[in-house]
Amino acid sequence: MRMCETPRVSLFEIKLILTPLIVLAASLAARRWGDAIGGWLVGLPLTSAPVSVFLAVEQGRHFAAEAANGSLAGVVAQAVFCLGYAVFARRGVAAALAAGAVGYAILASALVAVGPPRFMLFLGAIVALTLVLRFVPRGKPTSAKAFSRLDITLRVAVTTGLVIGLTSAAGTLGPGASGAMASFPLIGASIAAFAHLAHGPAAGVSVMRGMATALYAFAVFFLIAGLALSHMATTAAFALATAGALIVQGATLSLLSPQHAAKGEAASSASGSNGA
Repeated sequence: MRMCETPRVSLFEIKLILTPLIVLAASLAARRWGDAIGGWLVGLPLTSAPVSVFLAVEQGRHFAAEAANGSLAGVVAQAVFCLGYAVFARRGVAAALAAGAVGYAILASALVAVGPPRFMLFLGAIVALTLVLRFVPRGKPTSAKAFSRLDITLRVAVTTGLVIGLTSAAGTLGPGASGAMASFPLIGASIAAFAHLAHGPAAGVSVMRGMATALYAFAVFFLIAGLALSHMATTAAFALATAGALIVQGATLSLLSPQHAAKGEAASSASGSNGA
């Protein structure tokens, strides 16, 4: 008796389903809790992780493990993207996006070409993200703005189109380049650009800060995945990586909480008083 084959879900279908849901969730989260939370949500590997799983299934665990190194290089480059956007934000959305994209492309390409060890990439990512959070200002809360159907539709259509267009060619570039390209912050850039246009440059920068905060979990996910894929089954490797990322993500949320911001401001005021 011939058993029915289980239908396979393509990478294209994964992106087509996940990307609109992520953009919608991040937009609603930004409206409800602020732009930083929207950036924090899209900073997770919500598209890169499914791409990594797909690569493991289609290309093998070794390919996916090597691609994880490219994703770690992408984390370092994403930190530069956030910083570039923040530095050029006052010159307009186009200038900020261009600065971030150029910085990402240069650094990601260099890291993939050099191929540093996995732990060096991870440590570089942690240092880079810490510096970004040190120098990128914390944005002030923005007033809620209702999204029209046209606004939401435009966000979803533009971002989904960009994600599909950029990542469709990733599989032909080798594991390192595939991981780096899949990690380009298309969704984060889209959310930041719309926030920037709606509320001004500070809102776009706030999204970048939130995204940088979430990238700690992104880095942990691909560090664990890269290590585990060489020693255990695909399902177990990604389950372990997901658990580690969720633990770190829960810890980083405190960096965006109002209480944390208040404590930071109080500490700065106290330091200023003592210095005077």
